[in-house]
Amino acid sequence: MITTVLVANRGEIACRVFRTCRTRGMATVAVHSDADAGALHVREADAAVRLPGSTPAETYLRGDAIVKAALAAGADAVHPGYGFLSENAGFARAVEDAGLVWIGPPPGAIEAMASKTRAKELMGVTPLTEVTEDDLPVLVKAAAGGGGRGMRVVRTLAELPGALAAARAEAASAFGDGEVFTEPYVEDGRHVEVQVLADAHGTVWVLGTRDCSLQRRHQKVVEECPAPGLDPGLTASLHASAVAAARAVGYRGAGTVEFLVGTDGRAHFLEMNTRLQVEHPVTEAVFGVDLVALQLDVAAGGALPPEPPAPRGHAVEARLYAEDPAAGWAPQTGVLHALDVPEAPRAPGPEGGGPSGIRVDTGYAAGDTIGIHYDPMIAKVVAWAPTRGEAVRRLAHALERARVHGPVTNRELLVRSLRHPGFTDPGRLGTGFYERHLDRLTEPGAGAGLAAVAAALAGAAARAGRFGGAWRNLPSQPQSAAFTAQGDPDTVHEVRYRPLREGGFALEDRPGVKVLSAAPDRVRLEAEGIAREFAVTSYGDGRVHVDGPLGHHALLPRPRFTDPALRVEPGSLLAPMPGTVVRLGEGVEEGAQVAEGQPLVWLEAMKMEHRIDAPASGTLTALHARPGRQVEVGTLLAVVHDVPSNVPPAQEASGS
Repeated sequence: MITTVLVANRGEIACRVFRTCRTRGMATVAVHSDADAGALHVREADAAVRLPGSTPAETYLRGDAIVKAALAAGADAVHPGYGFLSENAGFARAVEDAGLVWIGPPPGAIEAMASKTRAKELMGVTPLTEVTEDDLPVLVKAAAGGGGRGMRVVRTLAELPGALAAARAEAASAFGDGEVFTEPYVEDGRHVEVQVLADAHGTVWVLGTRDCSLQRRHQKVVEECPAPGLDPGLTASLHASAVAAARAVGYRGAGTVEFLVGTDGRAHFLEMNTRLQVEHPVTEAVFGVDLVALQLDVAAGGALPPEPPAPRGHAVEARLYAEDPAAGWAPQTGVLHALDVPEAPRAPGPEGGGPSGIRVDTGYAAGDTIGIHYDPMIAKVVAWAPTRGEAVRRLAHALERARVHGPVTNRELLVRSLRHPGFTDPGRLGTGFYERHLDRLTEPGAGAGLAAVAAALAGAAARAGRFGGAWRNLPSQPQSAAFTAQGDPDTVHEVRYRPLREGGFALEDRPGVKVLSAAPDRVRLEAEGIAREFAVTSYGDGRVHVDGPLGHHALLPRPRFTDPALRVEPGSLLAPMPGTVVRLGEGVEEGAQVAEGQPLVWLEAMKMEHRIDAPASGTLTALHARPGRQVEVGTLLAVVHDVPSNVPPAQEASGS
């Protein structure tokens, strides 16, 4: 009997597994890096064991250290979560060799399927061994792991060597395995997967399909169950292929078989993930099951019923990331001051059919810091409803009304994506969604002007309160405040207002806008005859958060005078995100001639590599970036000067 479970993972993943363990009366053990010493998953566990270091290679990829931690803490079982060592057969064997229960598939099944090259051979699909012009475009892909890491699309043969090198480096960093392969790249297909669950007694369940086509950098952003609009014959074929894959390797536990469905309706086998998936909550919501609980039952030798539960309704999940989609999906760091997602109307939902229309899985709480070392996902927000349309509306509404205060996030992008015709119409789904629509989806939103008014008046009300209302005894003088909105730094919203002797404020130069009330945390405005209330919050970090019916706006007060310390030398190349310098471009050194667009520096941030290119052609007069150096946002990396006319533009480079 399993009594104590160590989760060999972190963050949201560990918190999710702990939740089920608690309902089963099982004790929980966390492992943590130094960077995660105060993380939510550590606080929630019954016991925690430190893994010295901060990088994944030093900590969560150290199978020997994790097994030692399990034994020291008295655990009798290990759950790998998803990511890190969850598809590592050697780790699974080490757990079993230590006399612990492995809550996952047999090591042999992992070995057969965890390497995508071997999995394709098992399914009768042969990866490309030599790439020719006729094969283009191709996808370079890590043989181990997932999550879009170690993947590059290659459209010209000249790009291939750089793409292979970058993919190997990223895969080795993320999974401890630098093996990569190439395969044909299916343009704008649908990413469809099948959830399977098998026991040791010959039963294999198929728990429907999921569509995960909305992706950025080959990482899923929005997922749903069931995959909408599939031909019934295709669905049956995918189910049969998934069962065949599971039986071929003697599978046990939860797993996912993934396919890419082309615009011609043909399905191409991608891989089998021998673990639980990040998007498993949508399957739980539709089938009314707890997949982690079933994993525990199967690991303890239990038998599944002959048939799975019948599906009900539709579920959609969105991944809330600390990132800026308008700036190349650059990851963001900082304190998460607030994370509050409102409840939807009660409805049958996830984890055993519990009564919840909205589910939030997260590894963060208010006050936690989002750092540079790991994936930038803050939370998964899931909505269930009887129909797809209602589930999508419910999720968009919950995200729009959520209070998410802290670093820049993709929240607004998610809301707009869920309401875009390219998503609401299943016939238009495809992995090229963001390539087609990103510019429109990241345009500055409406309502920033009224949000700035609310921020200015809330600040004025707070100052008046601090001075005991003495301003009322003075002649009313016009005052002003100016803000820029996060995501739109070029537009300045200036607000001019006058305090009134009888209390309150009057606006200048804002015809049609009337101040109904103003307090330090709440402002009510009437614009064009429509009254709206805005909640205003600040945390002393210079940012003002305004939440209301027009969505969320993070505003930055604009100073009256430019701080000379903020000025930078022309041609300066600044770090767009915090991270670690992993390598420099070939021939990059002080004094070198560089061309506009030439790769200069690669930063690793939150397990992804990001390429920094030369902003212009010229001479590299300063180079402060060095491999291994950790940098913050705005750190000076290099300076390019003296733009010559004889340096040709750089050809498009790979490895970003």
